[in-house]
Amino acid sequence: MAGPAPSSIAFLGPAGTFTEEALLTEPAYAALQLVELPSLAEVLESVESGRVDLGFVPIENAIEGTVRDTLDSLIFESNLLIQREVVLDVHLHLMAPPGTTLADVTRVASIPVASAQCRRFVAEHLGPVTLVAANSTAEAARLLGQGDPSLADGHTAAIAPRLAAELYGLDILVDSVEDHAGNQTRFVAVARTGIPAPTGHDRTSIVCFQQADRPGSLHGIVGQFAARNINLTKVESRPTKKALGDYCFVFDLDGHIADEVVADCLRVLHAEQADVKFLGSYPAAGSAATAIRQEMDAAWRRADAWLATLRQQIGDPPLG
Repeated sequence: MAGPAPSSIAFLGPAGTFTEEALLTEPAYAALQLVELPSLAEVLESVESGRVDLGFVPIENAIEGTVRDTLDSLIFESNLLIQREVVLDVHLHLMAPPGTTLADVTRVASIPVASAQCRRFVAEHLGPVTLVAANSTAEAARLLGQGDPSLADGHTAAIAPRLAAELYGLDILVDSVEDHAGNQTRFVAVARTGIPAPTGHDRTSIVCFQQADRPGSLHGIVGQFAARNINLTKVESRPTKKALGDYCFVFDLDGHIADEVVADCLRVLHAEQADVKFLGSYPAAGSAATAIRQEMDAAWRRADAWLATLRQQIGDPPLG
């Protein structure tokens, strides 16, 4: 039975982050009470403690890879379930207070990860500037727009999302200064309980902890997906934090736990191959073919019906 509809959602602040920008692309989330918090850990803890109904956090970037703080929290520190994923095209813009020109800029403020993603632009168009580290792209824009003494010198620009420029009264000097045009970030909404109903285009995330470190153990786990033609969209190892060389494996796979083929795979994994932590089955972002998964699901249902017919013929043991 579905629980009460969520009324609040926490996200990484301050206002104007890419996280908020991605959240606002989902009308159902944008209509909730938005709670901005200063760290990913606090966002997830606020959901775990029940202070908010949902949390919205980045989990993967096309250039930088996994957001380790988010993934490790979901694996080791919480029992939250992913409710939805959102993929956002990431565009970084060079912005400054009104009246500032490109020739005036001798310092650039941003989170170091964002500055690194704009290294080529900075070198080619700004030359030898000083990079100023901020806690987030939006924080750099906020401090600059609000005239913080550390940045308000007439020569500092920020690298941040467009939303931040709008919120903090900055002019965009140059659009899309990122070095890689195809950059995207994947975000997830998490809750304490609940698995969304299957939509026909879903993703399931699990973590497998090997029951024994022996040759072929990972092959045995992956083989369960291959045997059922289940497409793996992500495979990643993470240290278990118990001992050097002790790893668990994170899998994202096409399908929903309500699909017979996925359910059977997880059942066998849990029983025979590994301890399994379920992170969620949820609507997948984007569009992709689902025909193979649906065909396999139908095949497993037919096989179940066939097996049930045979079992119905089981009677008493033979005489003698």
